[in-house]
Amino acid sequence: MHEQQHGSIKAYVTGFIFSIVLTIIPLVLVLNHMLAKTALLVSILLAAVLQFVIQLFFFMHIRDGEGPRYNVAALILGLVFVLTIVVGAIWIMSFNSTVQ
Repeated sequence: MHEQQHGSIKAYVTGFIFSIVLTIIPLVLVLNHMLAKTALLVSILLAAVLQFVIQLFFFMHIRDGEGPRYNVAALILGLVFVLTIVVGAIWIMSFNSTVQ
């Protein structure tokens, strides 16, 4: 019988607190107009990426388990696909907006 490992209550609470903090920081920055447009965009994107990593490690247990890391390989491949689609779409839209 194979037992599943789950995180502890402490890990879940820690991940939840990090997630809340990484949600509140961009909200405060936007509502109080604390940064210029580019710095604000970079800080929001940075908070989103950090939140993504926290979700993976604290709630999805991406680092747990033994043996081959098929989950991590599938995740990396998925990220490559998503980044290719997003960057390609932005690239195409930027060329499309200049030609009129």
